[in-house]
Amino acid sequence: MKATAIAPANIAFIKYWGKADDARRLPLNPSISMNLSACITTTTVEFSPDFEKDTVSEGFDEKRILTHIDRIRRIAKINMCSKITTKNSFPASAGIASSASGFAALTVAAAAALGLKLGELELSVLARLGSGSACRSIPDGFVKWEDSYAYSLYPPSYWDLRDILLIIENNVKDVSSSAGHEGAYTSPFFTKRLQEVPKRISRLEAALAKKDFQKLGEVIEEDCLDVHHVMQTQSPPLFYWNEKTRQVIRAIKKSGLPVYFTIDAGPNVHLICEAKDEKQVIDIFGNTYQIIVNKPSRGARLC
Repeated sequence: MKATAIAPANIAFIKYWGKADDARRLPLNPSISMNLSACITTTTVEFSPDFEKDTVSEGFDEKRILTHIDRIRRIAKINMCSKITTKNSFPASAGIASSASGFAALTVAAAAALGLKLGELELSVLARLGSGSACRSIPDGFVKWEDSYAYSLYPPSYWDLRDILLIIENNVKDVSSSAGHEGAYTSPFFTKRLQEVPKRISRLEAALAKKDFQKLGEVIEEDCLDVHHVMQTQSPPLFYWNEKTRQVIRAIKKSGLPVYFTIDAGPNVHLICEAKDEKQVIDIFGNTYQIIVNKPSRGARLC
């Protein structure tokens, strides 16, 4: 009973911050994201009556992973121990949605290994219980998460965008996203953010429908700045950016190129541009940073 799955990380164009239900990892606002072709987790899950205990690849969150495996075992009504081998093509726990790709791959592989016949919606719901944003890594391409599951708005081939990811730091961040969500309510700007997000969602969906890159980029940056304003004013405050993060933002604004930034809960910067501008954007930074170039990607799938 063994299966291997791969899943992409995703970058949220409209982010979620704050949970309506912590135990079920339900968000207080919808979000829209793009799956990333070069930021991939590959996970193999094997169940066997010969295994005396569960094992997980070193360097990964064993407790959280096994909690999710227990959840899937209960659905399958199987008690066999597991061996879980997982690896990332990018730095983990550094604000690049490694938990999204990780739990999406884990969910698809474990469900398949146990013989569960789950559709995309069911897999998205199940992955969400491991990591909220993992539900967005199940469907293909450009994805919207509302309430309990995520679904594809457009396939990867719909728009030839690039996410040029600049690795500012690859260290594990001091405060995880899960812990950060808990303090969202303490920001005096949090309620205002929740009021504004539905309007941003509508604007971003319109920009996607028309392939209006300027409007898309403007909404992406607006939401990024807004969510980090909330993070920085909650108690205790979260300052995920560092000086290099700010230097990158200044450099792209000075360049005059049609490129827009967004940043998740970490210092690393995602630069969103169209394919035709990829080289010019990369040339701004020369060999200063490790760069990962992503295209829109398929979602989680068996190997």
